[in-house]
Amino acid sequence: MLFWFAGTAYSQTNSPVAIKVDLVKDLGAIQPIWAWFGYDEPNYTTMKDGKKLLKEIAMLSKVPVNVRVHSLLVTGDGKAAIKWGSTNAYTEDANGKPIYNWTIIDSIFDTFISNGMHPIAQIGFMPEAMSVKPTPYKHHWKPGDDYNDIYTGWAYPPKDYSKFAELVYQWVKHSIARYGKEEVSKWHWELWNEPDISYWKGTTEEYIKLYDYTADAVKRAFPAALVGGPETTDPSNPKAAAFLKTFLTHVTSGKNYVTGKTGSPIDFITFHAKGSPTLVNGVVQMNMGRQLTNIDKGFEIVASFPTLKKLPIIIGESDPEGCAACSEDVSPQNAYRNGTMYSSYTAASFARKYDLAMARGVNLRGAVTWAFEFEDQPWFRGFRDLATNGVDKPVLNVFRMFGMMQGNRAEVNKDLQYNFASIRDSSVRRNEPDVNAIATKDKNTASVMVWNYHDLNDTNVPDAPVIVELRGIPVTKVLLRHYRIDKQFSNSYEVWKSMGSPKNPDKEQIAKLETAGQLQLYTSPEWVNVKDGKLLLDFPLPRQGVSLLQLSW
Repeated sequence: MLFWFAGTAYSQTNSPVAIKVDLVKDLGAIQPIWAWFGYDEPNYTTMKDGKKLLKEIAMLSKVPVNVRVHSLLVTGDGKAAIKWGSTNAYTEDANGKPIYNWTIIDSIFDTFISNGMHPIAQIGFMPEAMSVKPTPYKHHWKPGDDYNDIYTGWAYPPKDYSKFAELVYQWVKHSIARYGKEEVSKWHWELWNEPDISYWKGTTEEYIKLYDYTADAVKRAFPAALVGGPETTDPSNPKAAAFLKTFLTHVTSGKNYVTGKTGSPIDFITFHAKGSPTLVNGVVQMNMGRQLTNIDKGFEIVASFPTLKKLPIIIGESDPEGCAACSEDVSPQNAYRNGTMYSSYTAASFARKYDLAMARGVNLRGAVTWAFEFEDQPWFRGFRDLATNGVDKPVLNVFRMFGMMQGNRAEVNKDLQYNFASIRDSSVRRNEPDVNAIATKDKNTASVMVWNYHDLNDTNVPDAPVIVELRGIPVTKVLLRHYRIDKQFSNSYEVWKSMGSPKNPDKEQIAKLETAGQLQLYTSPEWVNVKDGKLLLDFPLPRQGVSLLQLSW
């Protein structure tokens, strides 16, 4: 069959895709890199829909979720706004004496910890009283404005590095007093965000100096605390790569600004990695290759430092593109966010992050999805978020699927159309989609996540016939549960559109949307027979669809 879409011809043979899973071939424990989330607006944490979503995120995982937010030291009244947050943690009296106020930070961290989550305690940004250039301080950015308008007085270095270090010291000591050493030992303390661009208005060397003062303060307050950085932007950008290399060189062999000794404390390494969607003849085209290239370049840089190669790496923001707050109505290339393109991209890209880390021999600990919710905004406005007005989007259900995958990774056949290297180098731009899988096994379950992904958001194509062959099942009968995300299942966006895209859904409609936002079974659970340790499962999988096959015995 030949069909045309958006001015491009595609060949579709519709031949079955055979996915072979060998449960005996063990690839090691699956690190829950997906159990990491973050967002710009810390004050959304304690708002109605924020609290609801955090509870749902916590419930999707058997392991604790880690949460990263910006602006925890920003001066202000704690009122939330897009790309803005504040806690008023630090002010000064008329004589310049520090005044510490942990009330708002505590309310944020209390919410995390009450849900069994661990904070990534981001040390930043600069309090107004400390900034070398405090005016203007608060911005009033909204979608469509110049993004550079957000970089105000909070982005500058401190007047006094020792005062900043004392603030950090007092914050860590307060956290221990409030939450206890055992809890705080599980946190990750980090300095700043994207210091290689305008989030940091100082020089690279000034950031390094601030890191030395910060890391020293954290360790003085609590020697067992984990501290790291530098949260740079895409490593394939030469400026970001240079910053990351300079920082890692300093922490390994540079002269410490505080102690005068060689090197600085570092327990984990962070950088960001983004993709870059565009419009092709009015249709969204993703670029997973760019994101994987950024990840791989970051891994390559870390691996080039022998003493750091085995340190945990956290991809502090790992997303299809770079602006969660840039809505679809002003940035049409972000139209992927409401529907199944975001969910299938997430499934396919996270699976390849494991492969990239294995190929480079590095220790990938987490990949932070920079998406949360935007309080009191129009329904499905097209922000990069996990829920809208308290209703979960399809992408959140991929994380529910990952949360059900336990134990060790099992081998999936390597002769399919795409692998991590081919997508890194060329993205998913061939005629054929990326139909592939990731699999796990523990003592009493096996799980296989299968996706049908393509960079071009063309859903008007035939379903892919998929045959999954599992080998090494240790029993003769298993209970099969088949979960699905596509246009018909686990998809609140399609239900909302079928209602006529109401601007103000009524209570009955909201209840239906909330149900549609949950992960749904594709078929009823059934007991199936296993012969000689083998099981064949076949099913159609729509473009941008994701299935989770879970076997238990």
